[in-house]
Amino acid sequence: MNQPVPHNKSPLLSLVVPCYNEREVLPEFMQQVVPVLQGMSSMDYEVVFVNDGSRDGTLELLIGIARDHERIRVVDLSRNFGKEAAMTAGIDEARGDVVVPFDADLQDPPEVIPRLVAKWREGFDVVIARRVDRSSDTYLKRKSASLFYKFHNTISDIDLPENAGDFRLMSRDVVNALQRLTESRRFMKGLFAWVGFNTAVVEYTRRPRAAGKTKFSGWRLWNFALEGVTSFSTLPLRVWTYFGFVTAFVALSYAAFILIRTLIFGNPVPGYASIVTILLFLGGVQLVGIGVVGEYIGRIYIESKQRPVYLVQARYGADEGAERGEN
Repeated sequence: MNQPVPHNKSPLLSLVVPCYNEREVLPEFMQQVVPVLQGMSSMDYEVVFVNDGSRDGTLELLIGIARDHERIRVVDLSRNFGKEAAMTAGIDEARGDVVVPFDADLQDPPEVIPRLVAKWREGFDVVIARRVDRSSDTYLKRKSASLFYKFHNTISDIDLPENAGDFRLMSRDVVNALQRLTESRRFMKGLFAWVGFNTAVVEYTRRPRAAGKTKFSGWRLWNFALEGVTSFSTLPLRVWTYFGFVTAFVALSYAAFILIRTLIFGNPVPGYASIVTILLFLGGVQLVGIGVVGEYIGRIYIESKQRPVYLVQARYGADEGAERGEN
């Protein structure tokens, strides 16, 4: 893990940018983001690109950019570990007094970054960028995101700020706290919220993607939401205990009803359809419960291996040349 580099004049801002097949958007990214960073005369800056196993020539383009810009560094992971791991790698590599995770697709306007810095100068350790207009996203994505935030915040002890992604500013104290969290299955939005600290909010309007295609399919978003729920709540496990008590109570009540009915009216031949329906229903419920338990056991199994979150294959930058990774 990198410590902040000593500097005599201005605080250092580290922009962390995970990249997976982002070759199409990177030239536009440089044109829009670098002038904004250069325009903050009160801040020095660095951009830490994390190549997360790209296959479209993103790494080659990033190496060329790093050769032309002394404040650009590239961290090349050994394979595709996923955005959460890539973001973790970038945060670990960042040397700044403040760190800002930022997506390469430019849906988050870089012009918001100076506003985040201004709030930090007021004394806040975390400045969240919250989207007030998500019309650039599809209706289904907006609706599913809203439902996820409401569901997560209902069942979890940690509240996630609604319409807030990874785009935020964090002080060095917050980054140091995040680096103490060692779980390998990482839900970064939850970890950001868990560490706490003095927090402010800056609102902005999200833009359409500048180029390329989103890497998050509906299936990946579902798994991402499942990761968030299971990482910060055990309610899905507890609910099956309550459901079991309710089912047992209903079964005993029905047994009492059958007993009384038999004593009064005799024992008519029961219908097999109702029996089969009840058996199939309870069997399905049991399988769902086993599946929920399996999700948590699977996460325990993965955590017990204590594998690193990511592996760095090489680092590139004007000040380092090419260095083989060790973590």
